[in-house]
Amino acid sequence: MDIASVEGLEGLTIGKLAAVLKISKSGLFAHFGSKEELQCAVVDEASRIFVEEVIRPANGARGLKRLEMLCERWGLYAERRVFPGGCFFSAASLEFDDRPGKVRDRIVRCMNHWLLLLEEAVQQGQSSGEIRREIGARQVAFEIHALAMGGNWRARLFRDQTAFRLAGRAIFDRIREIAEAAPARK
Repeated sequence: MDIASVEGLEGLTIGKLAAVLKISKSGLFAHFGSKEELQCAVVDEASRIFVEEVIRPANGARGLKRLEMLCERWGLYAERRVFPGGCFFSAASLEFDDRPGKVRDRIVRCMNHWLLLLEEAVQQGQSSGEIRREIGARQVAFEIHALAMGGNWRARLFRDQTAFRLAGRAIFDRIREIAEAAPARK
């Protein structure tokens, strides 16, 4: 995952990984069978880590609190650089957005799950009266994700240590906006 986060999933080869791990290529090939299966395994493991780092800590919360926790945990995950190349899925999404196949399908599934979690948290907040009902949940999920991707991009490309704080501020400004003046439930 560390290699793929820096060099991309295409930069991850059985030969390169075998050299890093100091094992034979044939032994590694026997385990994965192909470069594509190796890439899929890396995406699956990165997804497991993302769930542990970002999603699971917010599982007990609902609505606005869940949305805030998901965003806060993503910011911590990205800023801590769990992967040396930054947010694994930001990089992998850009690398595979136009490439058909199993690897792209796995990335799409992971990212779709993330967007749906954000959307569901907004919808829960709307149901509980914490978030204005006229706000489009899908739109908010898109905006939060776009701001997070922008923060990761700025941090990586410009080596800007303030990028995640900037993204976090923008995300939480948007959350306050949708929560402000939410009509009280009767």
